Amino acid sequence: MKERARPAPLPRLILTDSVYEAVKELVMDQHIEPGARVNIDQLARDLRVSPTPVREALARLEMDGLVIKEPLRGYSIAPILDAAAFEQLYEVRGLIEPFAARRACERANRQLVTALQREIDAMRKTIEGLRPEKPLGYRDYREFAFQDARFHEAIATASGNELLGETLSRLRSHLHLYRLYYATGIGPETAAEHEAIVKAIAAHQPEEAAAAMAEHITRSQRRQRRAFES
Repeated sequence: MKERARPAPLPRLILTDSVYEAVKELVMDQHIEPGARVNIDQLARDLRVSPTPVREALARLEMDGLVIKEPLRGYSIAPILDAAAFEQLYEVRGLIEPFAARRACERANRQLVTALQREIDAMRKTIEGLRPEKPLGYRDYREFAFQDARFHEAIATASGNELLGETLSRLRSHLHLYRLYYATGIGPETAAEHEAIVKAIAAHQPEEAAAAMAEHITRSQRRQRRAFES
């Protein structure tokens, strides 16, 4: 593990969620390195909790695809996306998300447009609150990641195709991409691209909505590719 400050005791009433977020932050910021085995007892001591909520947190992180459980070996941290897996993830997104945007546009109502715009406004507030003079980590970008995921998942859900929505959710693409390299995907560009999608949906222009989503996926892919350029 990388050296870190000792965490403060966690509130008992929200212990399970707090431990989940604490362990998730360690994984996302690579304080526990990819591929490393997780020492549950040591992690419990670091967080000043019993091993039980740590095990519960790891079970949830396994569902997120951030840890791997192996028989007789326990948990280890999932590897970060390599270049091939990264390209495959974007290939899938490029296939399903423009279709989802087209279908969502065909079924759109004011409630959907309002919800999508709310996420964009929240993204912009998150961006404004960032402090670029200090090193940024998952805690800084967590809300943006949630807002970004909710935006895309809302469109997939609004498509009316339940399997499509479930597929996008199972990809956990936002978790894996932000873990790969936060800074490439954070900023005004993302919010502006989302605005173009919502504008087309609000105008009931399905083809324009699909094109705007395809453009957003392509631009996001280009930004995230910087993680492999070093």
